[in-house]
Amino acid sequence: MDTRRSLSEIAGRGQFSRRSLLAGAAAAASLAVVRPSAVRGAEANSKVELGVVGCGGRGRWIANLFAQHGGYKVTAVADYSPQAADRAAETLGVDQARRFSGLLGYRRLIESKVDAVALETPPWFFPEHAAAAVGAGCHVYMAKPVACDVPGCLAVAALGKKAGGKKRCFLVDLQTRTEPLFQEAIKRVHEGALGQLGLIVSCYQDDGCPDPPKTMTLESRLHSLIWCNDDDLGGGYIVNCDVHAIDVALWIAGQTPASALGSSRIRRKDPHGDSADVYSVTYEFPGGFLLNHRSEHVNNQAGCITCNAYGQGAFIETNYGGKTWLRGGPMAYKGGEVHNLYTEGAKRNIDTFHKSITQGLFDNPTVQPSVNSTLACILGREASRNNTRMTWDELLKANKRIDLDLTGLVQ
Repeated sequence: MDTRRSLSEIAGRGQFSRRSLLAGAAAAASLAVVRPSAVRGAEANSKVELGVVGCGGRGRWIANLFAQHGGYKVTAVADYSPQAADRAAETLGVDQARRFSGLLGYRRLIESKVDAVALETPPWFFPEHAAAAVGAGCHVYMAKPVACDVPGCLAVAALGKKAGGKKRCFLVDLQTRTEPLFQEAIKRVHEGALGQLGLIVSCYQDDGCPDPPKTMTLESRLHSLIWCNDDDLGGGYIVNCDVHAIDVALWIAGQTPASALGSSRIRRKDPHGDSADVYSVTYEFPGGFLLNHRSEHVNNQAGCITCNAYGQGAFIETNYGGKTWLRGGPMAYKGGEVHNLYTEGAKRNIDTFHKSITQGLFDNPTVQPSVNSTLACILGREASRNNTRMTWDELLKANKRIDLDLTGLVQ
């Protein structure tokens, strides 16, 4: 089971943990299957056949949300662990013949003929899994971050365009960009509500994930969010978690950073993964303004996901859970309280994915912003790891690839 608290609890100090949230997700109802018109020429209101790759706590949770939507039928599941695949399948009513496991289970799932795939594995696997899905003509719904390294990010950007060219949808599930309060407040920023930007400040604080001793193979790191502690498998905490706050910062900025200067440390007890869990990073933007990002992932009950920006006579405050508004100036916005964004944002993305498939909307607008945010997090990770300044261009030119040792894992 996952031990990490839900994003909604981190931001809103709610009473439900991620463990209880996932355990309490309603079981999927059994739904009749009719192929969607955008895939195989059936009626426009038909069910999309979905395969879920990655059946841990969040994978099962998101699969239930798909099933509850009414526009999908989950017909196949895959996970490295056969036990995890079976747990999800039993809840979702998936036939025994369409439960797949091992490293190549995702291939067998795709070969079983699904209309769409939802990717919920450790992010190192995303580019490979997405490439197979797009190559087979499937629509793709992907968790964040899009990858753990620069080559993976660039591959996902190309896959989003390739999917669009093949009239297939590709959606990355970041929740904040679906929130109406965020949308209105940041729209006003882009219309000039803050004047000249001076400073953006983002923060992500949360308890860390379990980090047990490593074993002879990678298998022991593939579950329970243990991989968040590993820069190779999960991207590290700044990439896997802080992307929520840094994505909002880039959304406000309307551009990617020119450089990053940072420091990071490992402060959790008895660490075994190589990811830092405390970060302080300053990003410089071409427009002359700065982004200060800080985060910590040590077990201390602190929790926040925020991003504020300050201009001339006005500022914007955004919270993953809590008040989001714009104060000062003639374009002030009273905003309101953001509630349960972790779940509601995912539901909105699932609904958008369905509408895009059935209505033939293949512009795939979530891909490039999500790639940019992941790259910005990688830039911060590399700059802070080396305690130096690194430019965006240097990061892309280095194009550093992360390889995993998969020796001993079941195929």
